[in-house]
Amino acid sequence: MREKKEKVFDASVFRRIMAFAFRYKAIFFGALFSALLLAGLAALRPKLLQYTIDTYILHKDKKGLLRYSTLIFIVLLLEVLTQLVFVYLANLLGQNVIRDMRLQVFKHIIRFKKAYFDTTSIGKLVTRVVNDIETISSIFGQGLFVLISDLLKMLAILVLMFFMSVKLTLIVLVIMPIILMATRWFQKHIKTAFQEVRTQVAELNGFVQERLSGMKIVQLFNREQIAYANFKEINKKHRKAHIQTIWFYSIFFPVVEVITTITIGLLAWYGGLQIVAETLSVGTIIAFISMSKQLFRPLRQIADKFNTLQMGMIASKRVFNVLDTESVIIDNGTLAKEHVLGEITFEKVYFSYIPEEMVLKGVSFKINQGQKVAIVGATGAGKSTIINLLNRFYEIDAGSINLDSIPIQAYKLENLRKHVGVVLQDVFLFADTIYHNITLGNKAITLEQVKEAAKAIGIHEFIMSLPNNYLYNIKERGVMLSSGQRQLIAFLRVYVSNPSVLVLDEATSSIDSYSEKLIQKATAVITQGRTSIIIAHRLATIQEADTILVMDKGKLVEQGTHQELVKISNGYYKKLYEIQFLETVK
Repeated sequence: MREKKEKVFDASVFRRIMAFAFRYKAIFFGALFSALLLAGLAALRPKLLQYTIDTYILHKDKKGLLRYSTLIFIVLLLEVLTQLVFVYLANLLGQNVIRDMRLQVFKHIIRFKKAYFDTTSIGKLVTRVVNDIETISSIFGQGLFVLISDLLKMLAILVLMFFMSVKLTLIVLVIMPIILMATRWFQKHIKTAFQEVRTQVAELNGFVQERLSGMKIVQLFNREQIAYANFKEINKKHRKAHIQTIWFYSIFFPVVEVITTITIGLLAWYGGLQIVAETLSVGTIIAFISMSKQLFRPLRQIADKFNTLQMGMIASKRVFNVLDTESVIIDNGTLAKEHVLGEITFEKVYFSYIPEEMVLKGVSFKINQGQKVAIVGATGAGKSTIINLLNRFYEIDAGSINLDSIPIQAYKLENLRKHVGVVLQDVFLFADTIYHNITLGNKAITLEQVKEAAKAIGIHEFIMSLPNNYLYNIKERGVMLSSGQRQLIAFLRVYVSNPSVLVLDEATSSIDSYSEKLIQKATAVITQGRTSIIIAHRLATIQEADTILVMDKGKLVEQGTHQELVKISNGYYKKLYEIQFLETVK
């Protein structure tokens, strides 16, 4: 869906940007002072040129010409150095601002509820964090300070023009409204064009991210040509948006160049008449021609700079919209336990992903310390939802979930998740070494500890068989490993974190028999002495459970051991067992 066109200038957005900038007041005011100094130097040069021509060149004073030429060179050198400092400080400020902003945005995003990522395009979110924040730097490096510098230069030059010749200044001022009208036309149309460019960039990023992540599906179902055709269409729109901006540039700049040339011609014509009449000096005419170029150059570019400022403002608003998103998990918990027993209680829990479409409908059960509990049920029964709620990925609508008789909201979120270890069916591994995928950056866990843990659960030999062993880089999403091997790494990752509550979310499904044996051995080790919740898929896992919770359409319909449940005539579990597991027994 195409994004709505945003309001260009928003005072609240501008204030927030300036709040980031004022963290670096020395750089900010240094850039501002440089802009002021550049304006003064820009006006001083043509005045020196006029004085040099009228006083020394026309009177053939070689010594005076050398002296003032040296002075003009010094002024030029000072202007170059000031420009260097100005550009450096303006861009340094911009980079500091986006560094702080990017850190704040990323810190905010990693605290979002899972529901936010369920409904938000990751590609567009990446665009906000990378592209849009990068655009914000142009507010300082190419927008705000350059605009201030150009406006100050124009003001200084206009004042000098009036001081030198009112009539010649009026000739310039008569032409200026035409340039201003052209600038306004350009600014209006280029703003719309760039908004379309930003929209198409977000669409392009979103499409590419999704297709790259789902490349296996694209190739399995022979959708390469369809994906290519769709990408070609999106890329065509992206190209069209960029060409539209080029079209406006190609019209505006030649028009302004022609107007500038006409102005210089008028100054030369009228000034020549005044020189003949001996009412004006040659130096004044040459200085005016130089000043008119200095006046029109920033005026010609001001639309482009103003547009840069606008795009930075639009990007800022989009980034601030992410920062203002209230999808952050409220972590008001104050309790931080070093160890928990692992007693879990659900009391009349109601939950819905979409309002008024309940997924859990008054679910109540208790898991005692050290118990191994299996949860079974058809797809969509609410099994994985229970795990998501226990970790507070989502907030319940009603009821309560307790850990050791204490509501989970009372725990600090970090502390709660420290005590609940989860192994998912779809294991996510980073493009890094096995060791770093197990520790996830926790420097307190040494390589020796990881090796001892791997030996304890029986997967050390498997890791040692890989190139570079624990330092083997498994590439993005662990593509260098089989699904079973990835699952084993996930088991080891949880084991070294030593949680009090262990959750296995169908962790033994869709793997080979060899890996299954290793996982069964690992499961026996890591569940020992811990409260374990297993979303069941394999018969062996279910039979070993102390209690089985049977879910159907968001309700807990049966509860008991395997032997107890299969004896229930026409029971839901018995039917599920016969359908899903009877063939396995045979």
